[in-house]
Amino acid sequence: MISCFMTFADMAGERRISAGDLAAAIEAVASIPDMTEGLLFTPLEQSVDHPYRADGAGPAFALQLRFPDLPTCEAALNRGGILSGLATGRGLSSLAGLDVTHQVMVTRRFPVDVATHPDGTVRPCSYLVHYPGPADDMNAWNLHYIEHHPAIMRTFPDVRQIEIYTRVDWIDRLPSRRVEHMQRNKLVFDSPDALARALSSDVIKRMREDFLRFPPFVGGNKHFPMLTTTVRPGTAHP
Repeated sequence: MISCFMTFADMAGERRISAGDLAAAIEAVASIPDMTEGLLFTPLEQSVDHPYRADGAGPAFALQLRFPDLPTCEAALNRGGILSGLATGRGLSSLAGLDVTHQVMVTRRFPVDVATHPDGTVRPCSYLVHYPGPADDMNAWNLHYIEHHPAIMRTFPDVRQIEIYTRVDWIDRLPSRRVEHMQRNKLVFDSPDALARALSSDVIKRMREDFLRFPPFVGGNKHFPMLTTTVRPGTAHP
């Protein structure tokens, strides 16, 4: 599976998408041809305690769009298409003038003990992480991360999804700025409170211990908790 990420960043951390613009974005994402699923990330309504609050407030808005393969994804990245309009903030006045970036990556999903949310009406909380990189040896870095970190992540209380995203060469004609982070990953929980409980557990100590064993890399990492709206193709309703 292929994921296209688009991020609307406000360096001051003050902007966020309006309710009207979010509804318009949901409508647009639902109509993207051949997309299998769209995830819209918005800032939390209230801050939660987590170990990396110093990373900042996170983006004003972000998208993760799933496609079955790379050519299908690339077809959606043409000039003048729906994603091109979103990249320019067309019709989304609350996002005008923000720094918009995009990246296409391979999706790697890992098992969790319980993947469903107990309440079907819940808006989950996604913990979005990225490593800008680079690493001295990308193969060694990915091997270590994928062979060790997901198994620890799985022991977080009530984690509902674990995904890791690695780089791929892609072509596009979007007006937004391309980025090439060496890796992204995402943990999904039922709510911001569930995320906070998980990250205050002893599991975070094991994560940090494994972090110290990572092969050499630079660029650090960033962690942002975001509310998540899921959009299915052909419907404007989450």
